Amino acid sequence: MIKKVSLLLLVAALSTSCVSKKVYNELEGKYATLKKQQRELSDENHGLEKAKNQLENDLKLNQGELAKIKAERDKLKTDYDAASNNLKTLQSSYAALEKNSDEALQANMKKNRELLAELDAKEKALAAEQERLNKLQADLKDRSQRVDELEGLISAKEENMRKLKETLSKALNSFEGKGLTVEQKNGKVYVSMENKLLFQTGSWAVGAEGKRAVVEVGKVLAQNPDISVLIEGHTDNDKITGTLGGGIENNWDLSTKRATAIVNILAENKNILKENLTAAGRGEFAPLMSNDSPEGKAKNRRIEIILTPKLDEISKMLNEL
Repeated sequence: MIKKVSLLLLVAALSTSCVSKKVYNELEGKYATLKKQQRELSDENHGLEKAKNQLENDLKLNQGELAKIKAERDKLKTDYDAASNNLKTLQSSYAALEKNSDEALQANMKKNRELLAELDAKEKALAAEQERLNKLQADLKDRSQRVDELEGLISAKEENMRKLKETLSKALNSFEGKGLTVEQKNGKVYVSMENKLLFQTGSWAVGAEGKRAVVEVGKVLAQNPDISVLIEGHTDNDKITGTLGGGIENNWDLSTKRATAIVNILAENKNILKENLTAAGRGEFAPLMSNDSPEGKAKNRRIEIILTPKLDEISKMLNEL
């Protein structure tokens, strides 16, 4: 249909007047500029994707380090228990030697001297073991306290994300059944909006109802400045044909423009920290369902707003352990 309209417009233009070389050159220059901007946006998207992957890898490393610290804490506790048992054994031996020393002295002076020497050695060993035990106990207490603080911080982050999910669900309750979902997984909160709520086919202009939903999300984000916000645009696998809305070349381009449109609406809220916002186009390459059916394609055409807690404080505590 778009090709037919373009052909009719071309015929009409040719039938009425000729395009001057100056106009042609200006249009050609604008096209080259748009192509350059598209490449720059694609490079920026690649960098953002790389940064996201790095953050996810850092989180996995932090979780692995936490497990390692817990294992070290458990080992210290085992060493502490073993040292305590050894101390009790040494104390029992000391008591036995002290009880029998008089009898050994009377029976055999030589044996008594040997027992006294053994007792002295055991006392030195006992003192050394007590010193080691005290050090282990202090180390265990310090490690346990820091692990408890770290676990408390992680639990607090998870609780904050749970409350954030509940707040968003309440704020967006009126959009239930209109292609909007809110869920919490992998320590993050995902707000997913199908395109039927936001955009017309081939457009990145947000409709009135969709803008109202995004504004409600923005109100919640304004009250949570410690949350990083990634807005991802997704499409189905239908190829872009003809000219859509001013020259969209492919699904990467369309998904990026749609993500940027959502960022622009959120940025209108003066209380949202702009440095927390990131726009990314995923094109057709992260589908939720198969594109073999109209229902699947409808689910895949969406905007995902991914809310992630900042992990700087947790990373710092892990480095200090």
